[in-house]
Amino acid sequence: MRVISASRRTDIPALYAPWFMNRVRDGYCHWVNPFGGQVYRVSLLPEDVLAFVFWTRNSGPLHRHLDELEHRGPICYFHFTITGYPRWLEPHAPRLERALEAFRELSGRLGRSRVIWRYDPIIVSDRTPADYHRERFSKLAAELEGCTDTCYFSFATFYGKTQRNLAKAAKGEGAAVVQPGPEKARSLAQDLAQTAAGRGMTLRVCSCDALVGEGVERGSCIDKHVIQALRPDLELEMKAAPTRDDCGCCEATDIGAFDTCTFGCAYCYANASHKAAVERRGRHEAEDSLLWRPSTLAGVDLRTVERQQGKPKSRIRPAGLFGGGARV
Repeated sequence: MRVISASRRTDIPALYAPWFMNRVRDGYCHWVNPFGGQVYRVSLLPEDVLAFVFWTRNSGPLHRHLDELEHRGPICYFHFTITGYPRWLEPHAPRLERALEAFRELSGRLGRSRVIWRYDPIIVSDRTPADYHRERFSKLAAELEGCTDTCYFSFATFYGKTQRNLAKAAKGEGAAVVQPGPEKARSLAQDLAQTAAGRGMTLRVCSCDALVGEGVERGSCIDKHVIQALRPDLELEMKAAPTRDDCGCCEATDIGAFDTCTFGCAYCYANASHKAAVERRGRHEAEDSLLWRPSTLAGVDLRTVERQQGKPKSRIRPAGLFGGGARV
């Protein structure tokens, strides 16, 4: 059995819910290794799936399918990003009120332990300085009190495409994005942890052990302990599979595709081009076994080229806030 990540690479609940449900009903999907081009077949049958882990900014389109998903068997939980950034950073993200409404409804349906709030990543700029984040986080935490037990955060990692897209967005706004030093980052993190605790939440940091302590706990997005609590009927042996230094995640198979999320966030790690994402979504077919089919596979019967649930090889990505590389 394996964990299915849906998905770090795109927002499947918000943008591709019909495709996902078609795949669940058919019992499998395909995905393309973005680095090698190999096609893999991934079973989505209940007996093969330990859990679905969703990543979203708006779970609403998936809500009408929740009863069916629960009935089919594999347990699921959600990472739900709500930051409330200004539009120059999140030009096409769901409106804050809509996101909060969807979060509350989802929590009411599944329970607060299965919906994790992500205030992530933190972008520090002259328009969004540390005090901006203290105030914004406090307001959002108040809105979400009682709806979740946990909030995840990290400071932005400046990959090449992230730097380019952020620089373009900042230039258009006349803003300056900065990377906070370790002491300022720790101070802000500790303040957010105190605010979270006051609202009944634990603050966890992704991939930065240097910030752990003073109320900040180490995060694990694909979390063995969460999944074990959701699957008490099983004794889990889950392999560690960090995606970058200090990452606490366990092994999972991601079924998404890069450059397919159309929310256009300037800091996105998965999109190099918003234009490409819009074009790819425009060519998306909900009946296909691939979320996005590259032109090289047009008309190809994937059964003739598929591999069985293969795993992509790791690659080292650039350093983050306190050094180290990321693997994807």
